[in-house]
Amino acid sequence: MGFSAPQQVTSFIDGAAVAGHGPALDVIYPATGERVSQLREADAAEVDRAVTAARRAFDKGTWPSLGTEARQAQLLKLHDAILGAAPELAYLECLNTGLVLRELRERHMVRAAYNFRFFAEFIGQVAGQVYSQNPAYHTYTVREPVGVAGLIAPWNAPVALASMKVAAAIAFGNTCVLKPSEQTPLALARFVEVLHEAGLPPGVVNLVNGRGPVTGQALVDHEGVDLVSFTGGTETGRAIMSAAGRRLVPTTMELGGKSANIVFESADIDRALDGALLGIFSNNGQQCLAGSRILVQRGIADDFIDRFVARARRIRIGDPMADDTELGPLASAPHRDRVLSYAGIAEGEGGRLLTGGKPHAAFAKGFYVEPTAVLARSNDSLVCQEEIFGPFASFLVFDTVEEAIATANASNFGLVSYIWSDDLPTVMRATREIRAGVVWVNTPMMRELRAPFGGYKDSGVGREGGEACLQFYTEPKTVTIPTAPLGLRQLGR
Repeated sequence: MGFSAPQQVTSFIDGAAVAGHGPALDVIYPATGERVSQLREADAAEVDRAVTAARRAFDKGTWPSLGTEARQAQLLKLHDAILGAAPELAYLECLNTGLVLRELRERHMVRAAYNFRFFAEFIGQVAGQVYSQNPAYHTYTVREPVGVAGLIAPWNAPVALASMKVAAAIAFGNTCVLKPSEQTPLALARFVEVLHEAGLPPGVVNLVNGRGPVTGQALVDHEGVDLVSFTGGTETGRAIMSAAGRRLVPTTMELGGKSANIVFESADIDRALDGALLGIFSNNGQQCLAGSRILVQRGIADDFIDRFVARARRIRIGDPMADDTELGPLASAPHRDRVLSYAGIAEGEGGRLLTGGKPHAAFAKGFYVEPTAVLARSNDSLVCQEEIFGPFASFLVFDTVEEAIATANASNFGLVSYIWSDDLPTVMRATREIRAGVVWVNTPMMRELRAPFGGYKDSGVGREGGEACLQFYTEPKTVTIPTAPLGLRQLGR
């Protein structure tokens, strides 16, 4: 393969890597549990240096005032550069996260590159408005970049999710400081280097690494940061939004989920089974939009659950670098232990363990678990209410459409929902009444970048997507000009 991890990851500020002096944090390969690198944590002074560089690039640099066609050309160069570096980026992401290399190479990195192409195309169609209803005035609007964006990315799909934020922020003329999770700095460190190798001006994209309470807090609290976008856990999102709110800084929050995956008797059962397995076990089960509560109508429940369990037991678990692997290790030992603890919780609440619930016996090293499924006692069970964030499915059985919708909505979360049915009235009613930001019908995860993506309730605030990002990363300015010299009142004459 020919790639290797750097011995040390530091910040990347104003177009160059900096010498890190903060505490050294180990970077672990989840397949073996061994250290593969270290990062040097950025303290408040280093964050200040990064924000200052972004501030200078915004206030005095050429990027915000660059013409749209010139910015489009640069974004398309970034698209091509990411595709060119995709094998290396995928390797580093796999080494850092334990996600399946094949999926990272063929899906995550392709999407990361496409994010830049999408926004390059999108900004070419952005237009202001003219208001000519009042004949005495000509009023028009323009949209201008906000300033410096603090972008905080999660550990479960670092490049794919961070690239969406970076591409959107800079496409509209902003500059930014990106903070990955301290668990997963490797691929994003190389990603930022690749952007600069492709000609991105210094200071437009800066990188700082470290833990949330240290580096993340310094970034959110910095007076030079004009807006914050965060993807991660709900409790962390509350803390970030509260801190940003004290300075009246706009935020978008893409947070947790406990999404209902509803399988009606009217569904194509084979397709629904394939979709349910993908919905909970892809990305090693570590995704906020996982279909983790699987609601099955009673007439098909026994057969569907039996087939699901049989398929789950045959999932190919192994080395994430191998192309035939379907499920790799979880991200860390503490996370593995937390995920597995819910098997005992489910049984303690009167649920039934259907399969899994243990570390995988075939692996002496690494954070491997068996794909797990439980039949929950009720939707009030913790396994149906708390985000487990792993390859852990909770089944519930329902009788009527009304019951399915009520159960789906009986959650503090509302990120996505899945509906499997070939009956149009059922589909239309469910899509209308389910309280979730995205509803997928007869399909597993499909991210349409033109449409808004985000959640209701504890699943977040704000949206990402073409128009949604335009609204967040730009400020509207209204300009009013009289069409003829005005006869003004002359005070004090």
